[in-house]
Amino acid sequence: EEKLLKNDKLNHSYPHSWRSKAPLIYRATPQWFISMQQNDLRKKAIDAIHKTNFFPKKGKERLLSMIEGRPDWCVSRQRVWGVPLPIFINKKTKKPLKDQKVIDRIASIYEKQGSDCWFTDGPKVFLGDDYKSDDYEKLNDIVEVWFDSGSTHSFVLEKRKDLKWPADMYLEGSDQHRGWFHSSLLESCGTRGEAPFDSILSHGFVVDGKGMKMSKSMGNVISPEEILKNYGADILRIWVSASDYSEDLRIDKNILIQHAESYRKIRNTFRFMLGNLKDKFEKQNFEKIKFNELDELDKYILHKLSIIGKSVDASLKDYNFHKLYKELLNFCTLDLSSFYFDIRKDVLYCDSLDSKKRKNCVIVLNIILESLLKWFAPILVFTTEEIYGLINKNEESIHEKDFVRIPKTWENDLLYEKWSNLFKIKQEANVAIEEKRISKEIGSSLEAEIKLFINKEKFDLLGDIDMAEYFIVSKAEKNLVNEDEIKIEVIKASGEKCERCWKILDKKCNRENCPIK
Repeated sequence: EEKLLKNDKLNHSYPHSWRSKAPLIYRATPQWFISMQQNDLRKKAIDAIHKTNFFPKKGKERLLSMIEGRPDWCVSRQRVWGVPLPIFINKKTKKPLKDQKVIDRIASIYEKQGSDCWFTDGPKVFLGDDYKSDDYEKLNDIVEVWFDSGSTHSFVLEKRKDLKWPADMYLEGSDQHRGWFHSSLLESCGTRGEAPFDSILSHGFVVDGKGMKMSKSMGNVISPEEILKNYGADILRIWVSASDYSEDLRIDKNILIQHAESYRKIRNTFRFMLGNLKDKFEKQNFEKIKFNELDELDKYILHKLSIIGKSVDASLKDYNFHKLYKELLNFCTLDLSSFYFDIRKDVLYCDSLDSKKRKNCVIVLNIILESLLKWFAPILVFTTEEIYGLINKNEESIHEKDFVRIPKTWENDLLYEKWSNLFKIKQEANVAIEEKRISKEIGSSLEAEIKLFINKEKFDLLGDIDMAEYFIVSKAEKNLVNEDEIKIEVIKASGEKCERCWKILDKKCNRENCPIK
């Protein structure tokens, strides 16, 4: 009877060999497994995970979920090359031989001759005189490669007196949560009851600027050699440090150009300090510095330096390199170049060499220079070595030096809060001055005179600060009003220009050789 309603072809996915591209047929064959339940292997592995430090922390949950849900571990493979599974099968009972003496004998032979002897020597060599070789047959299976890699800790660390077990850290790509991290954990917990590592650091993969996998056919591959040739090793190291390795690391020409620009700003920061110190670095004994005699601005920047020092220690401890680099870069560009250096140029360029204010500023520059050189050294290995060699001609490499330790007495939260608020006022003043520069009413800020109309809180905040110096103008005055909103009036300064400090004044400035009468 014709009962078939419809006959048609159906397209569906089917497994193919990745090498030959031929269709595959699944075949169920006997294999050897390591039980996750027997001897509490799963529990031991989970307990070990909870004792391990993960960088980033999300790696813990990833590995934990894999161990919690994984089946028994199939460790046998049927291939012609590999490390053999040293198992004897009883021909009659079909059961494996379990004898520690035989296992130790095999291990001893392997250690002397290598594991390939399993394939070339007869059973009697391994069984010894306690068993009849005719009663047993050798297994021809090999151990899966992940068991091989998971065993590396035993011969790389345990067998060497110059190294410790467990390892301080296992470091690899994020795919190794199901690979090397995974197999090492199970192998070690199964044989030693604990993990072979104290911590795990996993990182993403290098992709192009759009997040696409690099491919020669797509033309988006950038080789390290190309970066070294066009930008130099320190730019490549900046890219590594600035990238958040917990995600995939993006790189392309535009990203490298941005990092090269950041490097230029950092180098200019060092150049400013070296220029004003005339390349004569004087190492400071932090404990002997008369901190209380410094100006508030100097104290403020040293407080910031102390905060950076703490952050450097914490970031390195947590392998948080992108945070470390970002804070050091911001300190150079925002706190130093755009703020402290900008204000202190007047003192450095115009004060006499024996001026107390200038001498204190030079001390601060020495402190900042030494601190930044040592903090940047792990990132800018060549630049910091170059600079350190310039200022310490008879000393060893900077990479043999310890980090600086900023005295806790330099920390002053009240002063930091005060100057942070002053900085906000300065930002508003800068906006008002810039508007006059854009309209061509003034050239540089030193051609300006500003008048601030502020409430009592801000009036008291400015206190006896030299406002002309702070706002980098020729003249500045503050006026008390009952309004919270700051009002700033900027006009072109009147008077005569001092050829020494370039300020436009009505009377002689306090410096020597001022031409104004």
